[in-house]
Amino acid sequence: MHIILVSNRLATAKTFVITPRFVLAAVTVFLAMMFATSALFSWLSVQFRLPFLEHMVLSVHKQEVERSDAYMRDNLNAMAARLGQMQAQLLRLDSLGERVSSLAGVKPEDKPIDFRGGQGGPLLLAQPQTPVEFGQALDRLSRHVEYRLDALSAMESQLLDEKVRRSLLPTITPIQGNYVGSGFGWRVDPIVGAGAMHEGIDFVADVGTPVIAAAGGVVVVAENHPQYGNLIEIDHGNDFSTRYAHLSKLVVKDGQFVKRGQHLGLSGNTGRSTGPHLHFEVRYKGVAQNPSRFLQQGGQLAQASRGRR
Repeated sequence: MHIILVSNRLATAKTFVITPRFVLAAVTVFLAMMFATSALFSWLSVQFRLPFLEHMVLSVHKQEVERSDAYMRDNLNAMAARLGQMQAQLLRLDSLGERVSSLAGVKPEDKPIDFRGGQGGPLLLAQPQTPVEFGQALDRLSRHVEYRLDALSAMESQLLDEKVRRSLLPTITPIQGNYVGSGFGWRVDPIVGAGAMHEGIDFVADVGTPVIAAAGGVVVVAENHPQYGNLIEIDHGNDFSTRYAHLSKLVVKDGQFVKRGQHLGLSGNTGRSTGPHLHFEVRYKGVAQNPSRFLQQGGQLAQASRGRR
């Protein structure tokens, strides 16, 4: 950049060239002068304790401290309010967890030492006013949340185990029959007319009525038997098994996994039978059990489920 100066007294003009180095030097000199002036005022204030300068410096410092305190106080109040909301939600979660465990029949785990013993009184949540108090409240809340998560996880595990156990019990009726022709226990055999043990339940139904699995499991037998006729036997685990006899058609095979309520075949009149029906057995460790006990349990569970809805 070129600057030309022209004077009325001089016939000639003077030219100045402004280079980047010149600009940098000028800025440096300007900043140095400002720093020197500030240092001078500070030195004068300290040495001569000038009231005006001292008051100005203290006023600026006080304003900065007040702004910083106000900002921190606002943040602490906002976080304290949020902490109070979280504590209230945690109390409701504790109450809900106790009700759920009671309804599910699950025994809650022992509480940690910090939370043992009866507690009560009006709900007056303390609002932390200092960072130290706020940190302590957060630590307590964190420990309580960790305990509650562990307790709910244990409850979930127990409920899942119970759900799996129930799903493997034969508790649903395997056929929509017209009526029960013969129950479990001693009876007069319909063919020979002598007293004999009947190890299942006979559901009277027309030929071709769908038959379903009373519980999930693995098919271990799917064959024609001299007395049972077309027979399906399912292993449900935990030493439980079920048998479905006198079928007219089989739609599953050995080794197949079946779900609870899955279609197995059609009712019929095969084997040692006097008419169309489904012979249904429940066995535990190979010993015949009364299927009515399990089917009644399934009906109670279904009613309880509808009641909760």
